[in-house]
Amino acid sequence: MDSLLNAADSALRTLFARPHAAHACPTLPEQPTQLDAAQSRASAALMRVNHVGEVCAQALYTAQALATGNAALRAHFTQACNEETDHLAWTAQRLSELDSRPSLLNPLWYAGAFGLGLLAGRLGDKVSLGFVVETEIQVGAHLQSHLERLPVGDHASRAILAQMRDDELRHAQAAQDAGAMELPPPVKDLMRAAAKVMTTVARHV
Repeated sequence: MDSLLNAADSALRTLFARPHAAHACPTLPEQPTQLDAAQSRASAALMRVNHVGEVCAQALYTAQALATGNAALRAHFTQACNEETDHLAWTAQRLSELDSRPSLLNPLWYAGAFGLGLLAGRLGDKVSLGFVVETEIQVGAHLQSHLERLPVGDHASRAILAQMRDDELRHAQAAQDAGAMELPPPVKDLMRAAAKVMTTVARHV
């Protein structure tokens, strides 16, 4: 019952409360951001997608912590979820600075990611960890592509995304070290396809 209550609390805080970061938002103080209206809209669209990714990260890790019977692994997932809260807060803050909003479909994204995390967890700890590895590797590549697509003058967003990319790849390595199994290629391809749908829709809605 406590685990279910914690999962419900995490969902409500992710979707309806203002996230609070444990660490200061990354910045590049020597490179001030200067954007025109069109560039601000372009940055906001990318940052909206990244915020959705962090909503999904909260759901995935919460579900995987709920599904595992291994106390040490549950603590691992919970710690990773807490670290991802920084990313959630940073992307929300940056969206506000860009005078934009999060995706209107965040409850749907959360529910879908929670279901995937729960399924991965029910398939066993090694599969669950393998799902983390592949997810974080794909997210890291996605963040790198956004770093290359940001308007040149958006140093504020660039600092955030660079730190997020490094953190995601560190999470992937931690899951690998914890005993992850490699997922079969068809599963990886399905994950990429689902992510493509999410990122395409979230840019606009």
